[in-house]
Amino acid sequence: MFNKGQLSGLMKQAQAMQDNLKKAQDELALVEVSGEAASGLVKITMTCKHEVRRVEISPTLLAEDKDMLEDLVAAAFNAAVRRAEEVSQEKMGKIAGGMPGLPGGMKFPF
Repeated sequence: MFNKGQLSGLMKQAQAMQDNLKKAQDELALVEVSGEAASGLVKITMTCKHEVRRVEISPTLLAEDKDMLEDLVAAAFNAAVRRAEEVSQEKMGKIAGGMPGLPGGMKFPF
């Protein structure tokens, strides 16, 4: 199956991948994405670690129905979360692509 040298090489690769994943996760905490609703009248900016940085609401909406405004904030938040997940998967996928022998579709981190 594996000889000692192959196993050692595989362990080194796994350690390098773990280090790269940690570095990528740290970088994702700094990457900001945005989600919008109502053609940009409500905008949420968050990191790829889902930390909300800004909520922007157009002054024209402040006179509108409270329920509608709440729905727009929720929609913008959900759009930002989807974008953060896309960016995270893209970044992690690039790192995971370098590890031979892993089944396709395997998600990181483990």
